[in-house]
This record gives sequence, structure tokens and C-alpha cells, in this order.
Amino acid sequence: MKIGIVGYGNLGRGVECAVKENPDMELVAVFTRRDPSKVKIQLPNVPVVHVDEAKNWVGKIDVMILCGGSATDLPKQTPEFAKMFNVIDSFDTHAKIPEHFANVDAAAKANGHVAIISVGWDPGMFSLIRAYANAILPDGKDYTFWGKGVSQGHSDAIRRVKGVKNAKQYTVPIDAALDAVRSGQNPELTTRQKHLRECYVVLEEGADAAEVENAIKTMPNYFADYDTIVNFISEEELLTKHAGLAHGGFVIRSGKTGMQKENNHIIEFNLKLDSNPEFTTSVLVAYARAAYRLNQEGNNGCKTVFDIAPAYLAAQDGAELRAHLL
Repeated sequence: MKIGIVGYGNLGRGVECAVKENPDMELVAVFTRRDPSKVKIQLPNVPVVHVDEAKNWVGKIDVMILCGGSATDLPKQTPEFAKMFNVIDSFDTHAKIPEHFANVDAAAKANGHVAIISVGWDPGMFSLIRAYANAILPDGKDYTFWGKGVSQGHSDAIRRVKGVKNAKQYTVPIDAALDAVRSGQNPELTTRQKHLRECYVVLEEGADAAEVENAIKTMPNYFADYDTIVNFISEEELLTKHAGLAHGGFVIRSGKTGMQKENNHIIEFNLKLDSNPEFTTSVLVAYARAAYRLNQEGNNGCKTVFDIAPAYLAAQDGAELRAHLL
């Protein structure tokens, strides 16, 4: 499979690493909005091309993996690239997924391509666990906790606030809420009771800290519904103390079975990730394999993780999966 990357930040570098680990894939080009001569990638003999030249690569790339941010990049890029290629993205603004799906579906169907959106670990793997757990325990409640870790999407959203030079955002689960869920209490928890958001922000010279803090705390879909702490620090402190990209989280469903609902069950799935982008892109690359296979079978249009059978993700064939993983 011939893979292309659009955007060479943390996600783009992660895709590059993941493709190297999959012998049925080859990275053929990296596309950037920057000056290509100034973008140095890790793999040899792979061209770096300006994104405006992507149209010249139609027919040379089986799946284009889009590595932009959900705030402003992917809503525009994914429908546009779905006209030219099979595509994968990691769009993670949950409230806007239905709108994004519709836009991408129209573009992909009109041009005979497969697009798989909102791929990663949440949305993505966590979405699958929620779907399985709901199907298995219909009488129950879902709980999702993220962190403690760096949210790439939320950090990107802060960096786009006027007056912000650089930023990192940590999502922090509230222990009392997590303990109540694990104990089977089935608490009713508001968004604010489950997590807090901790931001470390480097201001542009002359920026108004109060204005920046207000813009962050009132940002819909990202911070408005949470208790948010904004810390203003130097760029040196950000680079030395907040350089990592660890993350993780928990999906829990608490449910009951029995004629009298006398038996309680807890389904819990958790991830502990040293590198959020490298894990996210490992998921993206697996779904790139699925997009290629589906398109080879004549499928088109937009898909999510709910639409993809697990066998399409695996490098092994069905016989190997049945012999070793079933």
C-alpha cells in the first residue's frame, strides 16, 4: 500500500514511524504547507512536497493520512482530499462529528473513494469499546475518563487563540468520580465533575493575559464545560517541564443482568500511553489498511470505526487470525 502524509507535526512523524513497522506499506510522500526544503523527515528517499502539489499525486497514493488539527484543518482538508484519495483522519471534536461525516461522505462518494474519520483512541478505540459494552450490557451506564495526559486537540485549540505563542493542556480525571464508578455506584456525573483541564500557556509579547485566559475558559466544545486552570509560564519552562506527550484513559460500563437485575458487571478498558501521537498514528495506519482493502472491493463513502470489521485492520489473513488470535 502506498501511503501519503499531509502535515508533518507530531502526528505526521508518528505515521512515519508506524508505516516503517508495517511491511505491507510504503511511505511515498509527505505533504506540507511549509517550505518543503526546510522540512526534514526521518526516512530516506521520501520526497517532501508542498500541499498544493497533492493533485499531481492522484493515482500514486493508495491512502492519504491527514495529520492536521481538528479545530480548523480537518473540517476543510478531509472533504477536499477525499475528492482525490482514500483518506483517514483523527477528527476529535465530538459534537461536530455528524456534520464532518456528512461533508466527507458527500465528497468521497462523488469521487469513488473511502474516507474513514475520527480514527485514534478516542474517538476510535474507546468508541468501539463503548459500542461493544452497550450491546452486551444494555441495562447500564457508560463512563469515559481521560488522562492524566496531554490532549493534542485541546493543546492545538489553545495555540490558535490570539496572543498565545505556545501551549500544552493536560486532561486530569477526578479521582472521587473514578472511584465511585468502579465501585458500581452508577453515579450521575456532569462533565465538570469528571475532569478538570490544566493549561500551560506561553504568551506572545504584549498579549493580554486576562483576555487569553477568558478566551480559553469560554471556548465551546473544548473548555467551557470544565473547571479550567490556566498557568502562564515561560517558553523555556514549557519546553523543559512539559515536553512529553503521555496520555491515556478509561472506558467503563457498569451494568446489570438477571431477572431481578441482581447481578452487577463492570467492563473496563484502559490505555496508558507514553506517546499519544505515536499510539494515535498506529491506529490511523491500521485503518489505512482497511480503507485500501474496502476501496479495492468497490466500497466508497465515509466510514467510522463502527463500520470496519476487525479483520480489515490486521496484516494477517483470516486463517492466521483464527489460528492465533481467536
